Amino acid sequence: MDDLNAWWAALAGLAIGVAVGFTTRRARLCSFGAIEDALVGSDTRRLRVFGLALGIALAGTQFLVLTGLLDPQATSYVPNALPWIGIAAGGVMFGLGMALVGTCAFGSCIRLGSGDLRSLVVLLVFGATAYAMLRGTLADYRIGFGEAWALAIPRSGQADLPALAEPVLGASSRALLAAVLAAILIAFAVTDARLRKARRLLAAGAVLGAGVIGGWLATQYLVDEFLQAARPQSLTFVAPVAITLHGLLLDGATLLNFGTGSIVGVILGAFAAARAGDEFRWEAFDDAREMKRHLLGAVLMGAGGVLCGGCTIGQGITAGSLMALSFPLAVGGMILGARLGIAFLVEGRALFFLPRRPSALRSRVAGGRRPRP
Repeated sequence: MDDLNAWWAALAGLAIGVAVGFTTRRARLCSFGAIEDALVGSDTRRLRVFGLALGIALAGTQFLVLTGLLDPQATSYVPNALPWIGIAAGGVMFGLGMALVGTCAFGSCIRLGSGDLRSLVVLLVFGATAYAMLRGTLADYRIGFGEAWALAIPRSGQADLPALAEPVLGASSRALLAAVLAAILIAFAVTDARLRKARRLLAAGAVLGAGVIGGWLATQYLVDEFLQAARPQSLTFVAPVAITLHGLLLDGATLLNFGTGSIVGVILGAFAAARAGDEFRWEAFDDAREMKRHLLGAVLMGAGGVLCGGCTIGQGITAGSLMALSFPLAVGGMILGARLGIAFLVEGRALFFLPRRPSALRSRVAGGRRPRP
């Protein structure tokens, strides 16, 4: 029975992952690309799509909470104390690593399904670093730094926005905040005339948001809590990548879980989309310099992702759907880190507010090749 429940959760993750991977690859949706478009190119369309995904995920997740189908405190995103320094610093590290690689952990899974062998190397290094931070030789540093300075949450002891707003808005704070924030986020996307014509982008955002809701339901009701103690979880690509790598190397029984299923599903979905569009291409590193940049980026993403408790999907949408207080800290750090990386790699300056050096791009990016969005 234990194996049967684990199989159901893994299959649910696989199905959700396939849907998300297929639509995301078809739409060429990328979190780092969305940030770069908005900060450098003043094009917010892809960023609005992530707003759509968050709005849908937030509305559905808060419905589950209000109807008693999901307890936020049972998840890992709403603790009694908020390790704010670790979350913010980890977000910056993850964002910088994302810029060096040219995409996030989720994007690396999409690229791998499309034939990019660079992403295979990135995911191996990323997963190994994340596992070392979670349970290995770097865990003591994570606990000593990332979790040492935790801000205790007054009154409710619940690190989410509704708990903080309840003294002001009353018992209806959760429903009111969920309705207002979800409406703003969805309107942010659908009011853009150009984006309304991009049906693949809108479909990808809708499927991603629905996938987060499905993840909460799958891990809440397909896992027997008496046979397999597990917290409700949804789409995220930090700890699951680390646990999947550990399972592949040392303990195959641990592969039967929602996270591993979703990772495999995303890769398969992206592969199907690439093949359907005749876009599957084997790719590798151009030279040693590009490889070094990707390896450093993978290490930063692995360590930073564990410190901040998730990736652009795990914190940016899954934690955001719970209105967790970690969400603005982590996402703000990721955007800052990505901006620093863009300034260094693309604009040739150590900090984005310093003057540009046009010749730096040629000396730092081999072959004049920028990280792909």
